[in-house]
Amino acid sequence: MGNYFQTVVDLDATPADARTLADSGLDWLVREGIVRAELTDCVLGAPSGHPPGPSWAKAVDQEDWEPSGGLTIETGRTVFHCGQGDPRFAVCPHCAGRADFCTDRLEEIDGAWEPFGEAINAWSDTGSAAVTCPRCRRTGDLTAWTWSDDYFALGYLGFEFWDWPDFSPGFLEGLSRALGGHRTVLMAGKL
Repeated sequence: MGNYFQTVVDLDATPADARTLADSGLDWLVREGIVRAELTDCVLGAPSGHPPGPSWAKAVDQEDWEPSGGLTIETGRTVFHCGQGDPRFAVCPHCAGRADFCTDRLEEIDGAWEPFGEAINAWSDTGSAAVTCPRCRRTGDLTAWTWSDDYFALGYLGFEFWDWPDFSPGFLEGLSRALGGHRTVLMAGKL
């Protein structure tokens, strides 16, 4: 069975403004009635989170499935990921070429993942990393690469909702506005 999560990652948050942006985002979510301000035992893997509010349905596409978990907010350098499985490819920020990690038959391509795995570890440790594209041979900041199925996002602020129905585009736009119009990415996963 498992637990599902959706994480809205702010791609523009910096280490200096992540906490302030987290507060702005939470204030908007509470004002809209999407989550409650109080903290309870409602999220997997964290001591507490914000439970669904009385107007949680304003955030989702499917109102007949009530959320059974809550919201936790991650601030600080984080490699956000989708949980189970692995990304199939990454897309270069320069040439839009794919760096494939497996074949069409989902067989691992020897050596293809190593530069990316090393870069992710470096970014996690230092906040800086780059990868050279196997296609155009240009080096690009790791945070500018995109991933199949939005498998990874590297950032300093994430809103992680546990066991909620899929979010509506209007909700995602509203949260982005509450974050000062920052670029966001929605990641969905299962543990």
